[in-house]
Amino acid sequence: MAISSPSSGKVQWREVSGDIQGKCLTDSRTTDGIEIYQRSGTIIIKTPHTIQVKVFTILGQLVSQATLQPGTSELRLKRGIYMVKVGNITQKVAI
Repeated sequence: MAISSPSSGKVQWREVSGDIQGKCLTDSRTTDGIEIYQRSGTIIIKTPHTIQVKVFTILGQLVSQATLQPGTSELRLKRGIYMVKVGNITQKVAI
């Protein structure tokens, strides 16, 4: 289960199952098994362990902060460029 503390109160992570379709932005061999995907309006994170996630706008405003459980979770966002920090990994994501 994703525990979310969104700063706006509207943005929340949700668990998903099934195949992930979208562009993988990370190499799981170098990121401890963590995979970050982008697909139209959605950031998807696949993780093998519990992890802290923060999403910021390109201007540094916190959009979402959550502790994700092992599995696959997604966050729907408005169009824009975001910085996604998953544990020690930081990745730019354009939606």
